[in-house]
Amino acid sequence: MIVRAVLLASEEREIPRAAVDLAARIAERSNAPVHVFSIARVWGTSFGFPNPGLLPSKKDWDKQHQVVRKAVARLRRKGIEADARVIGTRAAAKRIVQEARRRDCDAIVMGADPPKSALIRDFSWSQEPYRVRGRAGDIPVYLVLDESSVESAA
Repeated sequence: MIVRAVLLASEEREIPRAAVDLAARIAERSNAPVHVFSIARVWGTSFGFPNPGLLPSKKDWDKQHQVVRKAVARLRRKGIEADARVIGTRAAAKRIVQEARRRDCDAIVMGADPPKSALIRDFSWSQEPYRVRGRAGDIPVYLVLDESSVESAA
């Protein structure tokens, strides 16, 4: 399968080295670029309006920019074309899938915690990669659980 582009995404966590390496391996088969995409979490709204106290702080933005810079640098050292983007949102899974479609990505790679029960998964931010998998439809989502295991939706 020819891959046009790969989205290496994060819902506010550090991007594991194994996820960067997997995205690079997928991309290099087709000489495709990797788009690194990270979310700075917006905590909610107040009476339906954005509240500055619930928006990401400068420290949150800086951390996410550092996360994507580190991933882009590792990809470029491997000879992979890479760029990065950080946005703030409450709906991480929705925005990650939208970004993959917008950038014509044929795969999404994310770091992930081990899956939890369905009840916990619905309310836990750490389970966002599984929500991405559920929303992605025909785009394969590869979840890197730790340095040695990869779970695939394909």
